[in-house]
Amino acid sequence: MTDPDESERLAQLEARIKALKDKAAPKHHSEEHYSQAQVAWRMVTELVAGLMIGFGMGYGLDSLFGTIPIFLVLFTLLGLAAGIKTMMRSAQEIQRDELAQEAKDTSPDTGGDERTKDGD
Repeated sequence: MTDPDESERLAQLEARIKALKDKAAPKHHSEEHYSQAQVAWRMVTELVAGLMIGFGMGYGLDSLFGTIPIFLVLFTLLGLAAGIKTMMRSAQEIQRDELAQEAKDTSPDTGGDERTKDGD
C-alpha cells in the first residue's frame, strides 16, 4: 500500500512531466499571437494610412486656400513621417511582447530547464 505522501509526489511528478511535454510540443501557427504576415500587413497599413491622411489634409488645405501644392507636399511628408513613427512603435511593441513571452517560457519557476527547448 502506498502512503499518501508518495502518491502526492507521484501526482506532482506526472504533472511536471506533462507540462514539460506540452511545452516541448510545437505550436500550430494559428496559436501564435502574431504571424509574420499579420505583422507585415499591420505595418504597411499604418504607413499607407499616414500617407493618405497627410495627402488628404494637404489637398484640402490647398483647395481651400487656392495655393499651389505646397500644403499637399508638406502634409504628405508629415504623413509619411507619422506613418514611419507609428510603424516603429508597433515593431517595438511586438518585439517587447515576444521577449516577454520568451522570458516566461524559459523562467526557472516552471520546473524545466532551457535544454528541453532546444531538444538536447
